[in-house]
Amino acid sequence: GCTYLDENGKSNAMIMGCYGIGVGRTMAAVIEQYNDENGITWPVSVAPFHVLVVPVNMANEAQTALAEEIYTELIERGIEAAIDDRAERVGVKFKDADLIGIPVRITVGKKAGDGIVEFKLRTSGEVQEFTKEDAVSRACEFIAKNNQ
Repeated sequence: GCTYLDENGKSNAMIMGCYGIGVGRTMAAVIEQYNDENGITWPVSVAPFHVLVVPVNMANEAQTALAEEIYTELIERGIEAAIDDRAERVGVKFKDADLIGIPVRITVGKKAGDGIVEFKLRTSGEVQEFTKEDAVSRACEFIAKNNQ
């Protein structure tokens, strides 16, 4: 029995309109709340990926192999991971990683032959060096702790 008066003063039955809260609106709301001057800072619970593995030089076999090992181990442990295997300069990869906002970045660079990688949390920006095993473990612990 709900009605409204149109511009001519005539009573009309209301027709329901729905502006649902879908994926697009939800993502926009999250991004509005979780960002900084460098881009998105996805919460783990809604991040498109949890960990981004960044080999610095795709032509370097040691870096590529270690990046693949890390990626595979993360996937096997149930972590949503991606590899930035583009033929771009490392600065571009880092800037894009911050812009996209993946919560954890593991960078495989010059110390790949020694099994040492860089570990960065997107929100703090702090970069630390760890062995491959420690970086994978810390990533898994961080994701488990923050995936609510």
